[in-house]
Amino acid sequence: MKKPNQPAQGEESSKALDKKRDEDLAKDRVLIYHLREVIKTREAEGTAFRLVVPSLQIALGEKIALIGQSGCGKSTLLDLLAMVLQPTTVGAFRFRPEPGAPPLDVAADWRRGQLNHLGDLRRQRMGYVMQTGGLLPYLTVRDNISLSRRLLGMPDDGTVEQLAKSLEIERHLSKRPSLLSVGERQRVAIARALAHKPSIVIADEPTAPLDPITARKIMTLFINLVEKFHITVIVASHDWNHVEKLGLRGLSHRTRQHGDLTETVVTG
Repeated sequence: MKKPNQPAQGEESSKALDKKRDEDLAKDRVLIYHLREVIKTREAEGTAFRLVVPSLQIALGEKIALIGQSGCGKSTLLDLLAMVLQPTTVGAFRFRPEPGAPPLDVAADWRRGQLNHLGDLRRQRMGYVMQTGGLLPYLTVRDNISLSRRLLGMPDDGTVEQLAKSLEIERHLSKRPSLLSVGERQRVAIARALAHKPSIVIADEPTAPLDPITARKIMTLFINLVEKFHITVIVASHDWNHVEKLGLRGLSHRTRQHGDLTETVVTG
């Protein structure tokens, strides 16, 4: 007979299985980004800003939020992760766009000046959503969304129509961006960033120009789509309460002033 406070054998087995499952999940975690000792310094008119990333790890499929006020380095970090901005100094910067692939040494590409390789990575593996949308005014909504697919030689398989329907802009496919509202243009920008099924989408405050109600609706549609397509997403935002409800992990950061130097340290 078991003692009153002794756990049943079934309970012990269940806990052991849960522990093994958690260990397996941690083991299977594939990093799309692994940064170490990355620093970017900018100077202008007697003032300087320095972004310091001692260590940053982001797993494939994660949803990441950068939260903070203007000037804290959110856009600088996004530009580094998009590989359009070269660090001042870098210990390690590795990028793995898909499971099973070896990590790419981005720091080595920067050192060797292999910018064409980084450009190919961005075109094939990344989507980007800007605050202003960045749509081409002379193209229709349909052609703006399909642009990344056409540049990569991808077939017309209904993806554009599917995204337009999910983002509730299918009735606008034949219109030019100038005929759309700001919110509708941002939905088109989101569809364009997702159309070629990239490994990661980076969004720099994509709902900043919108009223709070519209912004939250569009952000919810956006996050639902990246989850559906199993795409990693990194979003800069002011609205931590909402992005936390959507399941995004916030990166830790602190900003300090040293005379004329503003320094932000980001970890995660």
